[in-house]
Amino acid sequence: MRAYRIISGATVAGLQLGRLESLPVGDFDIKVRVHAVALNQRDLIVANGGHGPHSGNPLIPCSDSAGEVIAVGRCVTRLKPGDRVINSFFPDWVDGDISVDKVDRMLGFPGDGVLAEEVVGHESGWVRMPVHLDYVRAATLACTGVTAWNALFVQAVAKPGDTVLLLGTGGVSIWALMLAKAAGLRVIITSSSDDKLTRALALGASRGINYIAHADWASDVLQYTNGRGVDITVDVGGGKSLSQSLEATRPGGTVAVTGLLTGVDTQLNLLALLVYQKRLVGVRAGSRSMLEALCTFTEVTGLAPIVDKVFAFSEAARAFEYLASGTHFGKVVIQVAA
Repeated sequence: MRAYRIISGATVAGLQLGRLESLPVGDFDIKVRVHAVALNQRDLIVANGGHGPHSGNPLIPCSDSAGEVIAVGRCVTRLKPGDRVINSFFPDWVDGDISVDKVDRMLGFPGDGVLAEEVVGHESGWVRMPVHLDYVRAATLACTGVTAWNALFVQAVAKPGDTVLLLGTGGVSIWALMLAKAAGLRVIITSSSDDKLTRALALGASRGINYIAHADWASDVLQYTNGRGVDITVDVGGGKSLSQSLEATRPGGTVAVTGLLTGVDTQLNLLALLVYQKRLVGVRAGSRSMLEALCTFTEVTGLAPIVDKVFAFSEAARAFEYLASGTHFGKVVIQVAA
């Protein structure tokens, strides 16, 4: 089979396509012919060495795929050849609360990922795709889709009529926008691009705020909500955005931190956090059961994830570079097989 490999820290220029031996299928394993791989900011971080020391050995990158089961081990009961499937971001986190042992293993770093023509893994780490989606759109559920689901409906327990603030127009935020509208939530969204804000409004956002033109965007949110603040904020920025996210969130509301795009260092008004009982929670993708719930919701509502651009398998490096440019609206996907 053909697969891409990279040494963490070699940057995107170190991404190399080559041929590898197909892996054997164990008793509880399935073999999947990969049709599509969705990219995440994490994949850029791995390429740039931002996840810490690595063995120096090349690995297959990326964590999000959709494909077709082509072989199963003799003890497999959950899936069968011909099933269209999505992998779970954390193969060992099936359900329940997060714990060290459940999230210690991730695809794409420190072990091999899914940017290959075939992937072999334990049956417990895969779920069936929503029937109405193609492979390209289905691949976006594995990380960003389930992260948005976890933030809104597991951690924040969103209810119809709630107001949600979303930062930026990348994969998690656009997934959260689609989910929120389908669930009857009101959405405020920020971006540095007026064009992206126009597209977000067309998807159902009630308010768009350009955070370059309005550096004190929390005040804009408070003004729009008549001083109340939003019920939920999904913060993909971390360090530099977190203080304003807390300010923009109502007393008793939840700020779900799903990324660290603006760094890890921050200064928070702990008095506001304490006195107004605001809830600050970190979100790391989610369990297989959350992914299954997301698939069911997506199927029932007919929701179609937003894909900005699709690249051919031979153009993987260009796909990484396009993601790094920050010009995307929604997800960037590599089509591995037709």
